[in-house]
Amino acid sequence: MVGSLVFLTPLGALAALALLLPLAGLALAARREAAARRLLRLPAPPPARRLPRLLALAAVPVVLGVAATQPALRSRTTTRVRTDAQAFFVIDISRSMMASRSPSAPTRLARAKAEALRIRNAIAQVPSGIATLTDRALPSLFPNPDSSVFANTLRNAVLIENPGPTTSNVLATSLDAIGALGNQNYFAPAIRRRLVVVLTDGESTAVHPRADAQALAAGPGVKLILVHVWSPDERVYDPSGKPEEGYHPHLDSTALLSELAQAAGGHVFGENAVGSAERAARAALGNGPTRVLGRSERTQTLAPYVALAALLPLLLLLRGTVRRGLARELRDLVAERLWAPVTVTRWRFPVQAGARGTRAP
Repeated sequence: MVGSLVFLTPLGALAALALLLPLAGLALAARREAAARRLLRLPAPPPARRLPRLLALAAVPVVLGVAATQPALRSRTTTRVRTDAQAFFVIDISRSMMASRSPSAPTRLARAKAEALRIRNAIAQVPSGIATLTDRALPSLFPNPDSSVFANTLRNAVLIENPGPTTSNVLATSLDAIGALGNQNYFAPAIRRRLVVVLTDGESTAVHPRADAQALAAGPGVKLILVHVWSPDERVYDPSGKPEEGYHPHLDSTALLSELAQAAGGHVFGENAVGSAERAARAALGNGPTRVLGRSERTQTLAPYVALAALLPLLLLLRGTVRRGLARELRDLVAERLWAPVTVTRWRFPVQAGARGTRAP
C-alpha cells in the first residue's frame, strides 16, 4: 500500500489572503497607538507582549486557508491473488449446530462463521469457497478471491438446514460427505494446492476414515483442517428458552474428528486454538505465484481536522480579550466605589407634645 498527501481543491489556498485584512487592521491600530503614546510621552510596551497576539491573529486565516485546499491522505492498494491455490470452507449446518451454552449465548453455527471468516482472512490471497454440510456437502460459493463476497455469502446463505439433509434421522450429519471435495470437481483442475477447512461439532454418524482419506487424496490431493466447534455443556433451546429434550451432546465427537484427521494426514483444532488453525492453513498452502487482481484507491480527507486546528489561535485571542475586558471592568468598578460621592441624608422627626420646635440630628 502506497500513501501520499494530496490537496483536492488547491485554489482554496486563496482564502489565506484574508490574512491581509486583520494584519492591516492591526497595523492601523498600532500606528494610532504609537501616535497617542508619543503625545502622552508614554513608553511603548515590549514587542514580546504583542508577538503572541500577532501570531495568533495571523494563524487563523492561514490555517483556514489550508483547510480550504482540502488536504487528504490518498492510499493505493494492489490486490494480488494466488494462481496455484484454492480453499473450501465446509460449514456444518445440521440442527445440532443450534446448540449454545445458554439461550442468549452464540450458537455453534454463529461461532463457526466467525472462525471461518478469521481463517479466511489469514489466507487473504487464496481464492476461497464455501460449502455446507449435513449428510451431504453442497457448494454455496466456488473459490472466489473477493473477501467481501465470501463474507456476504457466509452471513446470508449459510443457515441451519438450508438445504436440509436427505434423511429424517435424528443424527443427520455425516462427516463422510467431505470426501466429495476431493473427487467431485470442487476445485479447478489446474489448482495444485488445495485446502479444505471443516467447521463442525463432530456429532456425526459412523465415520469411515480410510475411505474418506482416499477420496481426499484423489488428484493433487486435499489438505484437511478440522475445527471442533463444540462443548459438552451446550443444549439446543426452543424459542421460549427451554432446552429441547430430543438433543444430547455426543461425547464421542472429539474421537471421531481425531480419527478422520489422522487417517487423512490433517489436523484438528478446538475453538480455543483458532490461531493454530490459521497457521496450519498458511503452512498447508505455502507460497506460490500470484497475479494482480485489481487496484483500489482510498481517500481520507483531513480538512475537518485542519479547520478545527484554527480554533486554537482563536481561543488564545479570545482568552486575552476576555481577560483584558474583565480586568477593565474590575478596575472601573473599584474606581467607581472609591471615588463615588457621599450623599448625606438629613432626617426630620415628628415634634413631641410640648416641644418648642424640631430637632434634627
